[in-house]
Amino acid sequence: MKQYRNFVDGKWIESTKTFHDVTPIDGSVVAVVHEADRDLVDTAVKAGHQALEGEWGRTTAAQRVDLLRRIANEMERRQQDFLEAEMADTGKPLSMASTIDIPRGIANFRNFADILATAPVDSHRLDLPDGAYALNYTARKPLGVVGVISPWNLPLLLLTWKVAPALACGNAVVIKPSEDTPGTATLLAEVMEAVGVPPGVFNLVHGFGPNSAGEFISQHPDISAITFTGESKTGSTIMRAAAEGVKPVSFELGGKNAAVIFADCDFEKMLDGMMRAIFLNSGQVCLCSERVYVERPIFDRFCAALAERIKALKVDWPHEAETQMGPLISAKHRDKVLSYFELARQEGATFLAGGGVPRFGDDRDNGAWVEPTVIAGLSDDARVIREEIFGPICHVAPFDSESEVIRRANDTRYGLAATIWTTNLSRAHRVSESMRVGISWVNTWFLRDLRTPFGGAGLSGIGREGGMHSLNFYSELTNVCVRIDKESPDV
Repeated sequence: MKQYRNFVDGKWIESTKTFHDVTPIDGSVVAVVHEADRDLVDTAVKAGHQALEGEWGRTTAAQRVDLLRRIANEMERRQQDFLEAEMADTGKPLSMASTIDIPRGIANFRNFADILATAPVDSHRLDLPDGAYALNYTARKPLGVVGVISPWNLPLLLLTWKVAPALACGNAVVIKPSEDTPGTATLLAEVMEAVGVPPGVFNLVHGFGPNSAGEFISQHPDISAITFTGESKTGSTIMRAAAEGVKPVSFELGGKNAAVIFADCDFEKMLDGMMRAIFLNSGQVCLCSERVYVERPIFDRFCAALAERIKALKVDWPHEAETQMGPLISAKHRDKVLSYFELARQEGATFLAGGGVPRFGDDRDNGAWVEPTVIAGLSDDARVIREEIFGPICHVAPFDSESEVIRRANDTRYGLAATIWTTNLSRAHRVSESMRVGISWVNTWFLRDLRTPFGGAGLSGIGREGGMHSLNFYSELTNVCVRIDKESPDV
């Protein structure tokens, strides 16, 4: 049986307490995972600080740029290993893992290498009344040891999105991947070892949240900052722990995202986009659209077309090239999603498609599969409309005016993303800027320039990452002010 061990201070460490990594495809065991205890997390944090006091703390930006590129090259060499581990842990289709997850995970290191290599330094000249002047410039220093707690839905992509800029800025990291997806994080530790990352710079600890590695990281007094992607409730718990030390935090949390579809949209292009926005990764993307508002003249047409498209959606073995949707991440999460299907029935929803569990007649019946589902007919105050489900389901509702749909789309405690579909340029700008979200897409979805700010408002998070925004979060910025006296007169 494959073993996923902890990687601390450059050493692979087993523990007496283990748990199983189970694939959601058919419920079989992928690996035995070694759970870190509090002492091992403490060792990892100390190792990080020792690295900062030693060789790693003396690296230049140019040396770190070179290291990030070597990491990307080694990941690329082992791309097939990463692909197999990602698919085993998540059950996501080959068509997604091979084109999004693994390539983007590699690209994150190259992208932040490029950004660091060209990062500007702020400088300002201040003229003083006596003829002297002051020169101010910004020095960028690492925060220290950063706690990185990453989610299960895009395990490698979102882990590297945090680790790459953290290392670029000269920090050490202690990472805890989700207990559901430990595979690619373990492979990343192997890559770090292979390219010669100094001991203590990259530390991997496996475990859970409460009373396990996640809690031990977030409560550790010598963790310098915390970056987390996951549920809003967990983010609140981590924030309370971080508040004790007034530590910087960057949180990308949940979403209950709205799609707004106007009657003048390019209908077929919109339909293609919405199939992705609702069902990509079985709806397990924080940016997915769970609330879909359609202008009334095309509402019935949209509902019929979406239901027809779902019939043709290929839900099958993930390794099949034509598969478009795989299982959910776990039996536990499947049960949560199914509970919302039942709640929707209790609240009076009409099911336009799906609403159950597919039956295959093979080992997949032991997995965590649900049907792609579309519902309608609920009021905006229904729980199914208010609460994040994080599965392959959306609710569709008609609207009659621009002002109405803006109000309804913004009627949520979340604020992560929105997608607007219209061919009216003025309306596109007007509505997208009116959304209280971190990112508004127009006539597209899930299109990202990694240099731009990414994050959410409200329960969807705090802070922005991406490009220079990431470098600024993972850095301690110090202003250096030098007074330069006016030239002395000749004597």
